[in-house]
Amino acid sequence: MNRPVLSIKRLNALATIPAYQSAEAAGMDLHAAIEEEITLEPGAITLVPLGFAMALPPGHEGQVRPRSGLASKHGITLPNAPGTIDSDYRGEVKVPLVNLGDSAFTIEQGMRIAQMIIAPVVQARLVEVDELDDSERGDGGFGSTGQ
Repeated sequence: MNRPVLSIKRLNALATIPAYQSAEAAGMDLHAAIEEEITLEPGAITLVPLGFAMALPPGHEGQVRPRSGLASKHGITLPNAPGTIDSDYRGEVKVPLVNLGDSAFTIEQGMRIAQMIIAPVVQARLVEVDELDDSERGDGGFGSTGQ
């Protein structure tokens, strides 16, 4: 299989290079790179640095998603899930986390806080028109196709 190359630049010694945890894993774990613990109170949002920058291959994105264990056990998720990292971004990768749980949650150095999937992207060719083609659904919006 021809896999795209993801170039990683470590920005500080606290960074953990992302890695797949099994041979068939879709996402690679992302780890906090923080000097001091962060206490995330219920309802609070914080931006957690990862200590690295990267160069995605053209035509790809990094999709940042919550870790299911943190979400189901503690209510820790991403407020913008999934987040997108564009292939032309070269700054430090950071993950926004929100605490939807009932109690404070402590983020520690090196903790696995999210996962990232590398996915192909298609950019559409936009054409302005006066009318759109008809479809079976039409302009039916939220909930219009059933529950």
